[in-house]
Amino acid sequence: MSATNSAGTTGRTPAPHTSTAPSTPSFAQSSWLVAEREVRMKLRSKAFLISTGILMVVVLGSILLGGFLGGNTESTTVAVTSDTAAAVQGQTGIEATEVATAEEAEQLVRDGDVTAAILPDDSTPLGIVVVADSETPSGLLQQLSITPPVTLLDGDAQNPFLAYLVAIAFGVVFFASAMTFGSTIAQSVVEEKQTRVVEILMSAVPVQALLAGKVVGNSILAFGQIAMIAALAIIGLTITGQSDLLSLLGAPVLWFVVFFVLGFVLLAALFAATGSMVSRVEDIGSTTTPVTMLVMIPYFLVIFFYDNPVVLGIMSYVPFSAPVGMPVRLFLGDAQWWEPLLSLVILAITALGTIVLGSKIYENSLLKLGGTVKWRDALSR
Repeated sequence: MSATNSAGTTGRTPAPHTSTAPSTPSFAQSSWLVAEREVRMKLRSKAFLISTGILMVVVLGSILLGGFLGGNTESTTVAVTSDTAAAVQGQTGIEATEVATAEEAEQLVRDGDVTAAILPDDSTPLGIVVVADSETPSGLLQQLSITPPVTLLDGDAQNPFLAYLVAIAFGVVFFASAMTFGSTIAQSVVEEKQTRVVEILMSAVPVQALLAGKVVGNSILAFGQIAMIAALAIIGLTITGQSDLLSLLGAPVLWFVVFFVLGFVLLAALFAATGSMVSRVEDIGSTTTPVTMLVMIPYFLVIFFYDNPVVLGIMSYVPFSAPVGMPVRLFLGDAQWWEPLLSLVILAITALGTIVLGSKIYENSLLKLGGTVKWRDALSR
């Protein structure tokens, strides 16, 4: 039993008070903190939310409009007799009204109730004559014309116009996302450098974590937009009954998403690095122009050479154009099963090297104020 003093306290020596210093966040934690900051700032921007909403409306509207216009073709109304009814039987796009006599059919044409009348005429090779009011119904004549059967040697080939639309869609989505978020990253870097906020950020997180967080945060936003576009495309194609097109786009779209992830990370690192080389927002173009060209060239190439297998083949292996070129080749059925895997490996290696290079430029340029940092200085050390 321990002794007590007059105050009633025990004679035991109190344990010494120890204070634990806060642990330093890891590289991953620091990067995630910066990424969260980037996402929150973007989601609070009315301009970003409005532009995203407009983009979603345009995407869904274009799919719905194209589907409805393609499926809602007006039928041609004609008047026929019992002798000519067989001429239009089974014809799609023709709505026939059978009458008893040729005079009744001609009266329907004069009254504007039908576009034309198809009447018997033994003097013609087909045994019928088309009677119209004031204009020749060229569309009806094309439907009534005799077309010989066609055998396609390459039955699996895609419709050229559809291939063109798909190529433009892949090109536009990659171009718009890379330019929108790439320029945002570059501008954010310059603004933080110009306002000296970057010095505060660098005192809390490593430079490499700051770069990684910016890339990760904006990549999350870009991937979110791509996911929303894909979901709206599926909804639009389903509503308009274009399930066949949806099945054709399935695998190419999945590959596009995979290639987009690596391709965007590559470009985002370059935009952040080149943005750090200037100290004013007005000077961004002087260093980011080469990166902008890397985004624009694949967009124009896929528009003008969407049906050129040589150009598309080269594009599918060049890292900066592979996110557009390879999915288009997959849609056209021109790529072997192993080609997207090889292209993806090349893109991944290039993205990793670009991140290392961009990190060096970013670290060497971030605290240098005044004029534009020279490439030699940015790549030193």
